[in-house]
Amino acid sequence: MSAGKFSPFLSATTFAVVGASTSREKFGNKVLRCYLQDGKKAIPINPREKEIEGLPCLANLSFLTCPSETAVSVITPPAVTVSVLEQAAKLGIKHVWLQPGCESPEAIATAERVGLLPTLIFGGPCVLVELGFEGRDH
Repeated sequence: MSAGKFSPFLSATTFAVVGASTSREKFGNKVLRCYLQDGKKAIPINPREKEIEGLPCLANLSFLTCPSETAVSVITPPAVTVSVLEQAAKLGIKHVWLQPGCESPEAIATAERVGLLPTLIFGGPCVLVELGFEGRDH
């Protein structure tokens, strides 16, 4: 686990991966596997899938049983990221990590408006690098 600014996020008990994918080549799948390989409880979020990497998939964050105890990695197109941030704030989620490529000025403005900006991780760092993901099977 990384020290510093990532510690509050990585200290969560559960990690939701919004934009999880069944394709092992896509970042949404790699981020999910990264959490699993690090021994973390991970939940895939994708409205079009029933199961990813053998885990039941939730359609959106509102299906989480303990959203306030869940950290959220977002791997979505920037236009979708805005609605994910709004939903996360509404559910009381405090720790959100925007993976590279899913952020936009509108998403950052939304995070500020809904109160997520103090703990939001964005601007380049990737959880795959922080946790040392090697792409191996779990």
